[in-house]
Amino acid sequence: MAPRISFEFFPPKTLDASFRLWETVRMLAPLEPGFCSVTYGAGGTTRQLTHEAVTTIGRNFGLNVAAHLTCVDATRTETLEIANTYADAGVTEIVALRGDAPKGVERFTPHPEGFADSVELVKALAATGRFQIRVGAYPEPHPEAGHPGADVEWLKRKIDAGANSAITQFFFEADTFLRFRDACAKAGITAPILPGILPIENFEGVRRFALRCGQTVPDWLSARFESTEKDRHEALAIRLCYELCTRLVDEGVEDLHFYTLNRPHLSRDVCLALGLRSTNERDVA
Repeated sequence: MAPRISFEFFPPKTLDASFRLWETVRMLAPLEPGFCSVTYGAGGTTRQLTHEAVTTIGRNFGLNVAAHLTCVDATRTETLEIANTYADAGVTEIVALRGDAPKGVERFTPHPEGFADSVELVKALAATGRFQIRVGAYPEPHPEAGHPGADVEWLKRKIDAGANSAITQFFFEADTFLRFRDACAKAGITAPILPGILPIENFEGVRRFALRCGQTVPDWLSARFESTEKDRHEALAIRLCYELCTRLVDEGVEDLHFYTLNRPHLSRDVCLALGLRSTNERDVA
């Protein structure tokens, strides 16, 4: 049986980026994702753009859209006002995150009148009774994790505060997620944990990004791309992502969340390979 899927998009900052977002949504919407999420820029820099993208996608494509919401650079009142604006527009899912520090700032510092962390944000959103709340999870240690197991403990706090499910950071080996899933189950976490899947469109770019995020890039993965001709990288990326997803599904994973980076072709092709069907006949011709 094919897995359930969801997609992440990010809001456009330019006209060209707007065209790319709408083309991405147009291409992936026929796969009928359970939901799609729209990110928030570091420091809340795309707050208004996120709102516009969320409402437009929901209105024009009929998708269930989850809006990212962070604790960065806003008071509690401002943050909850943004959340309620989403609810008033019919958006009932929030991806609640602490958020990254603004550009040029080394570490996250709470606004004096804002939420100190994602647990506080989740608790406040849950108290409104207006949202399904998703949170982030880290199969590999978060750069700020204080000790082994801290990421599992922190996720449990967010679930206990009222989160309904979690979406993980991307990873490159199925065992990374499976070990984390087992540790979460042992800690008493029963909420769904969706693995975050990143199809590798540009290996060097993904490697740099992964290292900044503290994610392990396996030697075997580097070797595969380095030994493959560049004109074959796309086919290799599809195959490796398909193999990763297949292993997860074989281990009982029912949901996959794709980080599209607003470049839809690889995500679409992997989903089709996994047995999903597109309502757009041109995608399966």
